[in-house]
Amino acid sequence: MNGSNRPNLLYIHSDQHSPHVTGCYGDELVDTPNLDRLAASGVVFDNAYCCSPICVPSRMSMLSGRHPFQNEVWTNEHGLDSRIPTIAHAMGAAGYQPELVGRMHSVGPDQLHGYAARFVGDHGANHPGNPGPDRGVLSVTAGPHHLSLERSGPGQSAYQVHDEDVTAVTVGRLNRLGVQKRAGVLKEPFSISVGLMLPHPPYVARQEDYDRYADSMTPPRKSAPPVEEQHPFLRWWRQSTGIEVMDEVEVRRARAAYAGLVYRTDAMIGQILQALRENGLEENTLIIYTSDHGDMQGEHGLFWKHVFYEESARVPLIVSWPGRIAGGQRCERVVSAVDVAATMLDAMEAPALPNSVGRSFLPQVDGRRDAPNWDNSAFSEYCTDKFGPPEGAFQRMIRLEEWKYIYYHGYPSQLFNLKEDPEELIDRSEDPGCRSIAKELQDEVLRDWEPNEVKRKMAEKSADEPILTAWARQTGPEERYRWPTQREMNWLA
Repeated sequence: MNGSNRPNLLYIHSDQHSPHVTGCYGDELVDTPNLDRLAASGVVFDNAYCCSPICVPSRMSMLSGRHPFQNEVWTNEHGLDSRIPTIAHAMGAAGYQPELVGRMHSVGPDQLHGYAARFVGDHGANHPGNPGPDRGVLSVTAGPHHLSLERSGPGQSAYQVHDEDVTAVTVGRLNRLGVQKRAGVLKEPFSISVGLMLPHPPYVARQEDYDRYADSMTPPRKSAPPVEEQHPFLRWWRQSTGIEVMDEVEVRRARAAYAGLVYRTDAMIGQILQALRENGLEENTLIIYTSDHGDMQGEHGLFWKHVFYEESARVPLIVSWPGRIAGGQRCERVVSAVDVAATMLDAMEAPALPNSVGRSFLPQVDGRRDAPNWDNSAFSEYCTDKFGPPEGAFQRMIRLEEWKYIYYHGYPSQLFNLKEDPEELIDRSEDPGCRSIAKELQDEVLRDWEPNEVKRKMAEKSADEPILTAWARQTGPEERYRWPTQREMNWLA
């Protein structure tokens, strides 16, 4: 297939990066010069949302262009059905040889999901039941537990070492492509997806990166309401994770470390972009940067993700394509991760995923086609029998125009007007003047999503898990795409 007019793809996907902690999104403290430069060369999306505020469901939605309830991937223990085509399958069908360097976070035997080649791999087990990574002194600190605030600050986590390997291999792949281009043998466009772990906690950064922000770090802008006044699910969440009261020193230290991790993530992205430029590959390369979800960073009295506030559910999204997308743009349209999938396939002239709900926003930003009317809406869902109350959590959010509505099964809903209240401080769900919009948005949330059916399907999956995990423990299946993390990679200064 003649690939002369189709772009190369460099798709960089980080983990747990809140857009609020990025220079081009208005953060005046944290240094992100490489992402800022990328933003200046393309378009920054100010209202991009993940499909789920936890890792695996979000990433599998990005791969498949389907929402979690359509994939039946709701938790980090659920695997994506190999029969579901992904963006990598579509790229391959279009003649690309898609490569993945680093994190996918897929659970189960299919560790490619359409990629023709994969390098470095994941830090964790490929199969549920195989031993997870030994984080040593940083055990527990990667997840929602107060210990991750206690054991924060200067040091090192294996996640950063992983990403340094990912960066080196990606630079090596680009250098190899540069050699082929200079030799005149690079005839087809390339596709490289880069999966980073950072700035995912542990909230531990190398001393020099931590020191950049330790003395200047600001406290959260949105103070925590009294626990008894908070939404009942969020009240349960704070109590169960031990953050009803957070020590100011711990909060500032964790925030400074997170800022250091964002700075280091940006520096590694800079190395990759520099290799792209130095090898003469930047022209006609579609570059996409995004993340799987954000991090609350103490706002509203919360840390980590798992909730639908902007810091958790919104993600950075920067798209650059020299010669095709004009630089210096900001897009206010509400977009979803499934739209990112549809857009990259549209740009690459690859077949659309047949059962995807994603929409290409390329006509909205490239100026080459008449832009159709855009429905300013995005959905996200959080359903779990792991990190939730005993009865589980079955929740879904819709962002429609300036409104955000959050449905909590078994709990009161929340409603925010982000135009009038961008800080999400005023819940309008009981406002008599908002009854009509609340009803409209609830109907939209429940139109194709039935929480009791989700609960039933999740119970079936949970019943299957013991056999799958016992099988892995007993048979020891090959961990072919696992990066060799070591206990001593994790330490606190």
